[in-house]
Amino acid sequence: MAQTSEEIESIEIGLLEYMQYDGRVNTGIFWVCERNVISVRDRTDHKTMGHHHQSAIKAQPSEGKNPPRLNADMNSPFALPHANIAVFLRRFPTVFRESADAGGIDGPWFSLSDDALRLRRMEIGAFADAEQDVVDRLRRLLMLTADRSLPLHAVDHLRWDMGLPSDYHLSFVPRHPDFFELIRRPGDERIWLKLVSWDPRLAVSELRKSASSADGDCLAFPVSFTRGFGLKKKCMAWLREWQTLPYTSPYADASGLDSRTDVSEKRIVGVFHELLHLTIAKKTGRRNVSNLRKPLGLPFKFTKVFERHPGIFYLSQKLATQTVVLREAYGGSDLLIKHPLQEIREKYLALLMASQQERTKGDLKEIEVAGHRLVLLDDDDAGDALDAS
Repeated sequence: MAQTSEEIESIEIGLLEYMQYDGRVNTGIFWVCERNVISVRDRTDHKTMGHHHQSAIKAQPSEGKNPPRLNADMNSPFALPHANIAVFLRRFPTVFRESADAGGIDGPWFSLSDDALRLRRMEIGAFADAEQDVVDRLRRLLMLTADRSLPLHAVDHLRWDMGLPSDYHLSFVPRHPDFFELIRRPGDERIWLKLVSWDPRLAVSELRKSASSADGDCLAFPVSFTRGFGLKKKCMAWLREWQTLPYTSPYADASGLDSRTDVSEKRIVGVFHELLHLTIAKKTGRRNVSNLRKPLGLPFKFTKVFERHPGIFYLSQKLATQTVVLREAYGGSDLLIKHPLQEIREKYLALLMASQQERTKGDLKEIEVAGHRLVLLDDDDAGDALDAS
């Protein structure tokens, strides 16, 4: 349905308000750590922070033949204190190049290094090649919801994990009007991302794709435990029986299920099993899914399934961020199948860590960023830091 000029203007105003609001939620629950998996989470915060700052630099206008630059006294993507912006960027000279301001404006200026610029060009090319895949991932995310829509803030929490560009609501979404539209609902000030049409081809879960026809409707989830981890016989018996229960597709209407039953719990596990498969690194922050209860049709305290099924999900707690990891997707600390965008991100991480290679083993330095403690270290130091934490 075509939108009126008043509706379009309302959405544009809402987008401006949305871009000025940070809806991130923090959690403070601690879980037992597994070294292999947690080390991935440790270094991801450095990569994410560095990637967002280099994106902020690229977003600045170029000055003639000079590359885009960012003034450390300007607003940071993470709303950091000005001193911390410069401190953070100086930690990574392989990515960010500092220069004095010839115009007399206070504060240092930063541009991307030649290596970072090359990676940025590679990233743009990789996204262009993978754009249809990212489109389908976002369509499937919306297909998981009851009314095929999510508020932009909910999508924004999953943006990085799903490989969406930072300005997806302004660039990516408008490029695909056959699949997505931005709407505003009566009495609701939020902007929503709505799926235009259902695609039955996409409504097939990853678990169903990997199952054989002989499995029928009682599909079992891949389960693995850490060496030395043991379940009581009673728990193992329950798990074996639970695996034989009917599997409800996360794309199916589950409103008729009794939330108190094990069949309903298996459906909840299936929803998050599918959701994690939609992310390019097969993991996401617990805070990113905490506001999806109503859209996904989940009962209260739905995140208990992460604790009850440690053979399917791993809960990582580090740097005040709790992360849910899909176990089957990892071999130790390595993704078994890497998305092209994930490969680019790992190159960014390698470039970031190259700045730290001169630090001696155990020589850890830390700064406070957005309320989180960032420990700056190289790969060899990561294990020692984990043992000491």
